[in-house]
Amino acid sequence: MERSNGRPRVYADANIPTGVVAYMRATLGWDVLFVLEHDELRRARDIEHYRLARQLGRTLITLDHDYLDDRGFPPAEGAGVMVFSAPDERWLRRLVRKMDRQLFRAEGARALPLERRKAEWHIGGLDDNDDDAGG
Repeated sequence: MERSNGRPRVYADANIPTGVVAYMRATLGWDVLFVLEHDELRRARDIEHYRLARQLGRTLITLDHDYLDDRGFPPAEGAGVMVFSAPDERWLRRLVRKMDRQLFRAEGARALPLERRKAEWHIGGLDDNDDDAGG
């Protein structure tokens, strides 16, 4: 799966704040499919989002810990899932930026760095010297 013009391709589900989606696009340059911008996706079930992200070759980004259930969302059937835990948008932007650096922009990074895998990142996983992601 190729990146769109070298840009990371992600599928942001409905619980990702609009401001964070704007940060992904404007600051990080990601190609983001945002569920809330598509009426036909707003009421879709989680499994439908999971399958569509795979079909479209996009890493699913969410705050919904249900996606960590391997029985309901088998890793082998996914394009990759990143579940974030953050108290507010400022911290969430920091986690997103960390994902950008460590997964999408790292030397030798693949277009789908979490393909067939899942990860959960939370604020305790940030370095103390990480700056504030523009917020």
